[in-house]
Amino acid sequence: MSLWFVLALMTLVAVAAVLWPLGRRRALAGGSDLAVYRDQLAEIDRDKGAGIIPASEAEAARTEVARRLIAASSKDGPAEYAASSAGGRRIAAVVALLIVPIAAVALYAKLGSPALPSQPLAARLSVPVEQRSIETLIAEVEARVEANPDEARGWEVLAPVYLRLGRYDDLVKARRAILRISGPNAGNEADLGEALVYLANGMVTVEAREAFQRALGLDAKEVKARYFMGIAYEQDGKPQDALKTWQALVADAPADAPWLPVVQRAIARIAPEGPTAEQMADSEQMPPEQRTAMVRGMVERLASRLAQDGGDEQSWFRLIRAYIVLNEPDNARKAAGDARKAANGDAARLKRIDDFVKSLGLET
Repeated sequence: MSLWFVLALMTLVAVAAVLWPLGRRRALAGGSDLAVYRDQLAEIDRDKGAGIIPASEAEAARTEVARRLIAASSKDGPAEYAASSAGGRRIAAVVALLIVPIAAVALYAKLGSPALPSQPLAARLSVPVEQRSIETLIAEVEARVEANPDEARGWEVLAPVYLRLGRYDDLVKARRAILRISGPNAGNEADLGEALVYLANGMVTVEAREAFQRALGLDAKEVKARYFMGIAYEQDGKPQDALKTWQALVADAPADAPWLPVVQRAIARIAPEGPTAEQMADSEQMPPEQRTAMVRGMVERLASRLAQDGGDEQSWFRLIRAYIVLNEPDNARKAAGDARKAANGDAARLKRIDDFVKSLGLET
């Protein structure tokens, strides 16, 4: 049984309760009317006692019957009252049968949520309370957006939610709507490109690349567009272009940028094992925080490999030099000791290691 059928049935019962006292026979001329009205009063009392009609409605019905009884007891009253009361009953019937239900539906449509889809009770109970709450809020915002598709605020609320829930088709739709309504700017274009990348399972498609390029055309410093252009270069088999893009992004980054670790991991994924001499020289021109961020990712990969396979002396030299740049002399000394162990008693190699360590002014 549908909810609307149940609500309609309840409405009919309520209307019937209201119309019950109004449905009596019209006042008749003659002395028998008095007995009829007295019977009606008695019947109202019985209905009230049985709980069929509420006390307030019973009192209103008693008042109406009393007026008709008074009119019937007067000589000229019955005919005049019969006509007027018939009109009143018709008005009351129209109000009860039509106006009240229509007003109730209109009020629900305004204050309720008629656009929300129905959901079986079992399905609702199977969803945790927290998720039910989120789903309800999302559905309400979606209903408002559907009713007002040219208001950007609703789309802006939905877009990050769609991203978190993995609803990438809807995410792209939201980002396109925001761009259409708010107009092109670097942030909106980059957000659209990001949505297209997620929709393509991480691939920077031609359409996504075009969005990032438009963003950079509007603002050459747009962080998200620069990061994803590095991804595009990596996917195109151009790791050096990707590395250059990301290193420039790190160089421009504030030390506390929340996205900095993401870029550093990307650099570590494709950078050579350990900074080269040229990279180390370039890093000397950077502020200390940025230099540290660029070097650390490369150092960690190099140290991990050398710990496993011993490596060659040039790799050890790069590692020792990197620890000096990071201002970690203890790690540099440890790396020098590990380099000596990896030399396996080779006197010439040990001498080169010692000479290198001394050139750095590092006491061992």
